[in-house]
Amino acid sequence: MPAKKKSASKSKAAKRPAKKAPARKAAKKAAKRPAAKKAPAKKAAKKAPAKKRTPNASFMRPMTPSASLAAVVGTTAIPRSEVTKRVWNYIKSKGLQDKANKRMINADDKLGPVFGGKKQVSMFEMTKLVNKHLK
Repeated sequence: MPAKKKSASKSKAAKRPAKKAPARKAAKKAAKRPAAKKAPAKKAAKKAPAKKRTPNASFMRPMTPSASLAAVVGTTAIPRSEVTKRVWNYIKSKGLQDKANKRMINADDKLGPVFGGKKQVSMFEMTKLVNKHLK
C-alpha cells in the first residue's frame, strides 16, 4: 500500500510549477544586459486638413428683440449668438455679476423686465429668459 502513496506524491510534484527566481536576481540580470538600442522614431503621417465647421442656420438667423431686450442689445435684428454676446458685454460693463457667486446675475433697471421682474437669476436661467424676448 505505501507504493500507491509514493506514486501519488510524484504526480503532485510533476504538476507543481517551477520556482521563479527572486525579483532581486531578475533585476541584477537586467542590469548586466547591454541597453537595447531604440529604433528611430517614425515621422507622424500628415493628417488631411480638417473641414471647416459650418454654423447651424437656426443660430445665425437674425431675430428681432422685444422692446425691453432692445434697450440692452439694440433694435436691429441680430442672430441669437450675437444677442448673448451683447447681453454679457452689458452685464460685464455694468458689473452686474454677483461678487460672491459669479453664476448669479443681478438685474438693473434695463434687465429687470427681461428677467421677468426677478432681482437675481442664474446665468443658465438668463439665456432661457432672454430667448423668450426674441422673435
